[in-house]
Parts: sequence; structure tokens; C-alpha cells
Amino acid sequence: MNELIASVFETPVINYRQLSPILIILGAAVISVLVEAFVPRANRRVVQLVLVFLALITAIIWAVTGAGQQAITGEGAIAVDGPGTFLQITILIVSVFVAMLMAENRLDPAGDAFTARANSLPGSEDEREYTNRGWTTTELWPLFLFSVGGMLLFVVANDLLILFVALEVMSLPLYLMAAIARRRRLLSQEAAMKYFLLGAFGSAFFLYGSAMAYGFAGSIRLGDIANAISALPGPNGLIIAAVALLSVGMFFKIAAVPFHMWAPDVYVGAPSPVTAFMASCVKIAGVGVLLRVMYVAFSGLAWDWRPLFWIVSIVTMLVATILALTQTDIKRMLAYSSISHAGFLLIAVIALNPQGIASTLIYLVVYATATVGAFGIVTLVRGPSGEATHLSQWAGLGKRSPLVAGGFAILLLSFAGIPLTAGFIGKFTVFGAGIAGGATPVVIVGAVASMIAAFFYVRVIVLMFFTDPAEDGPTVVTPSPFTGIAISVSVILTVIFGIFPQPLIELAEKASIFIR
Repeated sequence: MNELIASVFETPVINYRQLSPILIILGAAVISVLVEAFVPRANRRVVQLVLVFLALITAIIWAVTGAGQQAITGEGAIAVDGPGTFLQITILIVSVFVAMLMAENRLDPAGDAFTARANSLPGSEDEREYTNRGWTTTELWPLFLFSVGGMLLFVVANDLLILFVALEVMSLPLYLMAAIARRRRLLSQEAAMKYFLLGAFGSAFFLYGSAMAYGFAGSIRLGDIANAISALPGPNGLIIAAVALLSVGMFFKIAAVPFHMWAPDVYVGAPSPVTAFMASCVKIAGVGVLLRVMYVAFSGLAWDWRPLFWIVSIVTMLVATILALTQTDIKRMLAYSSISHAGFLLIAVIALNPQGIASTLIYLVVYATATVGAFGIVTLVRGPSGEATHLSQWAGLGKRSPLVAGGFAILLLSFAGIPLTAGFIGKFTVFGAGIAGGATPVVIVGAVASMIAAFFYVRVIVLMFFTDPAEDGPTVVTPSPFTGIAISVSVILTVIFGIFPQPLIELAEKASIFIR
């Protein structure tokens, strides 16, 4: 009987060592849920913070020690290769600093950035009562860990079904996290609803594209799809439609134009630490998967999808840059900045060469590093009703707090791609990959967009240092070591990567080979 069962059901080969970072984070997420159920409320915050940071650091150690050991495991469903491991380590490290921003509880007199009780009506007596009690929304931490775990699985998934499952594990907690801001709750809830609805559309496109790819290739494995395309004697409408729908689904996640509609409103409405998480880690995961799918599964159809990517990249860079010029809200300006960076990253995807993979990895590291620091600084600058997000409230910040304004100026210069900052290295490598891949016209548009973008970044710097502050602001709150460390490391790494980029470039080049 056992022999009959064995002949019908083959035991899958799973390399648990290679999957350990994912298992550690998801295991910690399950434990975090149990903490919410059984640990007294007075002790939950401390227990959750210890669990979160311990899990993230342990996962980083396992990922770093296992780097260089490539394997396809889970019966071909997961490919732990150079780009996947590099992206996992980047997500985990950035998540540590995002967790520091989320753990901050000294900036707001009422506590942290999250509502005392998520199910209470905004402005109600119920909400005020729980705020006065000093309650904190520690349910945030299991959501955070599940989302990070989904990202880790997302960037190494080797078939479309695992990609979809990982996408939902990553996205669903984010919809909830966006809705629990302590201040401006209605705006936060509206942002969460927009994020959920448009995220669901993106997931639907991705799922429908996956079904079409399966209908064409008879498999959902990326390598099998590539083999089926190689055996294709001529054009096939089914696989072209699959590529289009999958691309739209992934464009939603990285907020590429014209699928960017959700990003500005969500970035403004969500709590700033959650915005930092979305703008950095979600961008890393989304672009990493787009790179894997297009390079591994659909490289044989490059002549069909590259023209579409040219158009999306050009439109994304120009539209986002022009709209950023008109913004008066600092978070909305950073949102359009994030959208424009998606356009720059698409140049590396278009390149379709190992240089494109390496440049994408470099760009994601330097962009995510600066993004966490930028949103961390946004949480420090305060007005009468909370965060000072209107640009006029930042006037004279350099005279009130030169250190904070100086750090923000460095990060803005990095976003603009000014030499001696990490952003310059990121754009230089991406442009080089694009030229090597024959996308010189797109690179030219990117260079023009960078020059235009420098205006709205420099405008903020001029406002901070060359404008007199108003009598009632701006004020800068002294943070706890959590936020202080996150911002300081972000600024320091932005400078170091700009002056000494070679170690990062070498690591990215060594990790620039996908396996099937």
C-alpha cells in the first residue's frame, strides 16, 4: 500500500535552509498573533518589539550566511538565486529601519502614529477614552511581519501561482495598516479603501494574465513558459495578452503611469511610517518581481513587450515629474517622486541584459535607503495639528533645526541624482544599462526628466534655508533613538554610497544572474 501511495504521490524536495528567512519571518508573524491573544495589553508593546527586531535580525543573518547558494526548491516553485537573495536582504534591512519608525512613540503627545483602537469611530468619545488610557495598536506588528514575509516570498517565487499568493500576503496587511492613523483618521480610512480597491484590480489583472499564460504553456512555472515561447513558431495572441495583463498587474504595484492613481492619496493618508514602508519595501518587491518575470519567462517576447515598456517608462517619468512640480504637500510631492523613480527603474528592465539586473539592484538599494530617511524626517517636523506636510510650514526649517534640514537636503539631492550622493550612482548605472540595451531614447528622456525634477527638490531646499520661518513654526520634535538611528543611518549611507559606490556595485554585479 505504501509503495502504491509513493508511486502516485511524490514527496516534494524542499530546501528549508534556503527558505529559512521566509520561514523565520512568517513564523514570527504567527507568534505575534498569539502574543496579541494571550499577553496582557500592558506588556504587548515590549514583547512585540523584541519579537519583531529579533525575527528581522535573525532572518538577515540566515539570508547573508546563505548568500551565494543558489537552488530551485519547492518542486520548482521557488528560485533562490543571486537577485532573489540580494532583494531579500535589502527588504529585511530596510524593514528594520521602517520598524524603528513604526516603534516611535515620543513625537505625538498621545503616543505613536497609530490610533489607540482601530475599530473606534474617528473623533468619538470611545476613541478619546482609549487614547487617554494610553492604548496602542499592537496589532500592527503581526500585520507588518506578514507583509514582510510576503515580500520575501514574492521576490523568489518561480511560478505564477506562488507569485499571486505572495502578492496577497504582502498586500492585504498593507490595506489595513494604511487605515489606522492616529490623526486624520477619515483621510487614512479613505486612503486604505482606495488602496484596497485599486490593489484588487491589480491583483485581478495579474491573476487573469496568469491564467492565460497557463493556457498557452500548460504550466505556471516561469522557466516552462520561457521554453514554450522558445518553441513557438510564430506570434500567439494568447501569450501576448498574458504578458499585457501580467504587466498591468505589476505596474499597479510599482505605481507606474497610468496605473499610479492610488499612490498620491494613499501616501498622504496613511501614517507616515506605513508610507515609508510602502514607498521603499513594496517598491523593492514589485520591481524585483517585474524584473524576474520579464527576464526569466518573457525574454523571448522582448520585441513584443519592450515597445510597451518604452512608452510606460517615458510617460511615467514625464507625467510624475511635471505633476510633482505643482504639489504643495510634502508627502504628495514625495509620492510623485516615487512614481517617477518607477519610470527610471523601468529603463533597467527594458535593457534586458545582466547590466540591467545589476543596475536595478543598485537603484533599489539607494532609493529605499533615502526614502526611509525622508519619511522619517517628515514625521519630525510638526505644526499645530500634527505633521507639517504643507510646504509653507517648512519655510525656515534650516534656521530652526540645521541638522534635520541638512539631512533632508542630502536625501532630496540624492533623489535628484546629484553627484556625490547615492542617487547619482543609481541613475548613472541605470542609464548605462539602458544605453547598452539599445534604449538610448528612453535614457535621453530620463536625463531631461531628472533635470526637471531637480527643480522641485531644490525648491524645498531653498524654502528651508533661504526663507524666514513663521512665528508659529516650523517645530522639530526630538525623537526617540528608534527614529534617530533610522534617519541617521539613511543619511550616512546615502553619502557613503555616493562617494564609495564600488562595494555596492560589485555585490550587485555578482548577484545579477537569474536561475530557472
